[in-house]
Amino acid sequence: MTGILVAAPVRDGATSSAVLDLLGGARDLADQTGGQVTVVALGPTADRAAATLVARGADVVLICAEPSLESAPSEAGVVALEAAYRAAEPQVILLAADSSGRDWAPRLAWRIGAGLITEVTSWSTQDGVVTFSRQVFGGKAQAVMVSRRPVAIATVKPGAASARPADPSRAGVVRDLGLSIPAAPAWPQVMETRTEGASGPRLEDAKIIVSGGRGLGGPENFKYLQELAEVVGGAVGASRAAVDSGWVPATWQIGQTGKTVAPNLYIAVGISGASQHMVGCSRSKIVVAINTNKDAPIFEQARLGVVGDYREVLPHLTATLREMLGK
Repeated sequence: MTGILVAAPVRDGATSSAVLDLLGGARDLADQTGGQVTVVALGPTADRAAATLVARGADVVLICAEPSLESAPSEAGVVALEAAYRAAEPQVILLAADSSGRDWAPRLAWRIGAGLITEVTSWSTQDGVVTFSRQVFGGKAQAVMVSRRPVAIATVKPGAASARPADPSRAGVVRDLGLSIPAAPAWPQVMETRTEGASGPRLEDAKIIVSGGRGLGGPENFKYLQELAEVVGGAVGASRAAVDSGWVPATWQIGQTGKTVAPNLYIAVGISGASQHMVGCSRSKIVVAINTNKDAPIFEQARLGVVGDYREVLPHLTATLREMLGK
């Protein structure tokens, strides 16, 4: 029997799609081992997400709605997670491989003496032992790892698991964690939060991503990608080369040092396909590459490849899709 604890940051009464995917994977693992899934909901509006978390697979939801989770989320979050671990006594703790999860996981592992496995892409169980897989050597190989400690903490990349459909009939226990976390004067404080304006989905949640690289030649040419993304309801991403050149914001970057995405369709435009970029989009179901260089490594990863000038290809593709979709 494997008890599982899932960390679920909550903002404005809702949690991210990455957390719901994580919860779906935790439910699958618990069903295989006869274990229990406990979710710790973190944030001042955490109680508003409880019903959704139960409907998506949680057996127990621990609410921690301390105000300090908003003003000092990094420090207060670690305190809350340690308390949730003491309350649930799980064998596996799962966190999304995002900025919060990557911050909390190693610090929590040190506090409770757990094994830590980062950037997990899949997991399985055999004879009660959970094994985790992660990409190594820039995504060219997979390492299979087991925690040598009784408790394993894993940060999980997008696409490693899938959310379950909501089941309103599911029953679960919701209770307050009963924890007070006064903010210490020495803790780093969030002074201001700015939300980047966007007309489409978040890059991490997008089912279709149109991504551009150095081959676009300049920032003005990202308009071709934005027009296509708008028609198909997708998001625009970029390679590190495009970001380092100052063409687009760093929040658009996909790759080893950027965001990890797992869309249904990833359209790579003017991207060579270096392993450092591909590790960020390797969970894409379908990759389409558009590049003038027929020998570009991206074509080895693509389901469909177009050798040609994107300035000729994309306008025709966008116009055709706009007609087909009636937009």
